[in-house]
Amino acid sequence: MSPMELDPVELITTGAVGEPGQRTFYIQAKQGERLVTLLVEKQQIELLATSILEILARVGEETEEGPKGNDLELIPPLEPLWRVGRLSIGYEESRDMVLLELEELVEGQEAIEDEEPEASELGSEEAAPDEPAGDRIRVWATRAQMLALSRHGAAVAARGRPACQFCGNPMDPDGHTCPAMNGHRGPSRT
Repeated sequence: MSPMELDPVELITTGAVGEPGQRTFYIQAKQGERLVTLLVEKQQIELLATSILEILARVGEETEEGPKGNDLELIPPLEPLWRVGRLSIGYEESRDMVLLELEELVEGQEAIEDEEPEASELGSEEAAPDEPAGDRIRVWATRAQMLALSRHGAAVAARGRPACQFCGNPMDPDGHTCPAMNGHRGPSRT
């Protein structure tokens, strides 16, 4: 199955709906009248934000700030096509564009991955023979759009529950049982 291609996008963003601890995370891309909404995990947003900054640092050129604030809000209706299993990101120097490839989560696949494909993998459209193949979307965006996505994604993820200083797991308002503290309750934050 050939992937859906959004080349280039007018908008790429992420967001969350719900109360901390109960939020649902989305990533959206828009090209013309086509709006694609996908479900993602908070950790995928965090990894993507970090990976974007790493790629932009390797490009070695100054990147404009891109869209801000309300320009990066999710566009209703939030009707996701599917849940993302694998994220791959890379930079195409000849086009000065960043490619984000999103693959559908299929049974038996881990949901939280973030890979940077080799240049030769950017054009590959075949799944490994031992992996089940789901739908795939390839999103091409400018460096400025991806920098804005990175900053916005980090801010969206940070709006949730605070992380435990010892184990990194999210803490409920009444604290949590910290595995790094051998099961003892971590410090309560008020």
